[in-house]
Amino acid sequence: KVKELIASELGRPVEQLFAEFEPKAMASASIGQVHRARLHSGELVVVKVLHADIEKKVGVDMEILAGLAVLAEMMPEFRNYRPQAIAAEFQRSMRRELDFGRELRNIEQFSHDFRDDDTVKIPIAYPKLSSRRVLTMEMLEGIKLSESERLAEIQADTAELARRGAAVCLKMIFENGFYHADPHPGNVMALPGCRIGLLDFGMVGRIDERLHENVAEMLVALSNLDAEHMTSLILRLGKTPADLDRSALALDVADFLSYYGGQSLDKFDLSGALNEMMEQIRRYRIMLPARIVMLLKALVTLEGTARQTSPRFSLVEMIRPYRRKLLLRRFSPRRRLRKLHRLYSEIEHLLDILPQGIADTLEQMQSGRFDIHLDHRGLEPSVNRLVLGLLASALFVGAALMLSQGVPPVINLPPLLPNFSAPGAAAAVFSIALGLRLWRAINKSGRLDRKKRE
Repeated sequence: KVKELIASELGRPVEQLFAEFEPKAMASASIGQVHRARLHSGELVVVKVLHADIEKKVGVDMEILAGLAVLAEMMPEFRNYRPQAIAAEFQRSMRRELDFGRELRNIEQFSHDFRDDDTVKIPIAYPKLSSRRVLTMEMLEGIKLSESERLAEIQADTAELARRGAAVCLKMIFENGFYHADPHPGNVMALPGCRIGLLDFGMVGRIDERLHENVAEMLVALSNLDAEHMTSLILRLGKTPADLDRSALALDVADFLSYYGGQSLDKFDLSGALNEMMEQIRRYRIMLPARIVMLLKALVTLEGTARQTSPRFSLVEMIRPYRRKLLLRRFSPRRRLRKLHRLYSEIEHLLDILPQGIADTLEQMQSGRFDIHLDHRGLEPSVNRLVLGLLASALFVGAALMLSQGVPPVINLPPLLPNFSAPGAAAAVFSIALGLRLWRAINKSGRLDRKKRE
């Protein structure tokens, strides 16, 4: 079945494509499997093949996940975690991983970025033997960093492996702006000569110029223990709620910087610091962009991989030199000129469209066609509750008047209920029921005692 899929994707039988092909998979994962093969030119390769009908199965799972995310978004205790946004980002990530053509382009980009670096090996990809569902690339022969016992058997220099692996990933992040977003121990290999080999390029991240600036400012704020600056950066990067308590956030950030800023490099826990920062951001219901979350996750994974390989490794110590590089890059004349040119282009475009825009607005105002549209988000439930509350109040007042005046028909049950108005009693019961229903709806939405909980 695998051979049939490869033949249908690449247009020729497997026997013509490869000199040797092992039908039994050497490894299998959730979306695909890997087979060992040999080219007619003699090179050993691995062939990644998607499982049959995996796209359909993943599609069904994504629909279920999207439905669960909608339900979770309705619950106040899960709303702050943005279930629908997380589900949408996960769907995009899965779609990218199901396209081996994208992974092929990622391999080619990494190969170009590290073409002059002898410390790292990126496997060679073979575009003519690849497609959207099949990926053929060079087979790297080494030991994965997850295989600690095998590394100990060959007495590998684990400290140097951790340093080189981290150096490669940090270069991707801080210099190239294109990085491997899943550097866990199973995706990093120790090759002969203490070289680093990388695997699985389906999940990658990109860092644009604006994000480089923000990362540089964060490093400056961390080194200076500047809580106010760090708070401003968090608010600039994330989407904040309308009722954010900025002073409380600044105080928590100051405590965070005070605690982690006083730690020595050999004891500094970067993953713990990043996870605690993310927890604080979630607690204040600040929504960070997906690319920043991916970058933080990659750094946490990278430190975990390096610490597993060499327990005394310090990722923070390796990041420190990049602080000066990022600052020099930020204030470099070439970059300033490029930024001025971009600003000039934007101002020029604005000046081009501004006169026509002003003229159109004035024309609409003169002709009486100038409209302002307001979007009342979430106002309908409040209006409905207000109307229901007014109705219950009016009904209760009317019931009290009918009971006091003995509006017929009356029920005469002396001595407890002499001349008791039946319509008044019914109206009173109905108004109380409406009031209880309104109280229950407000309490269930989590808005009744919100201030007290916060």
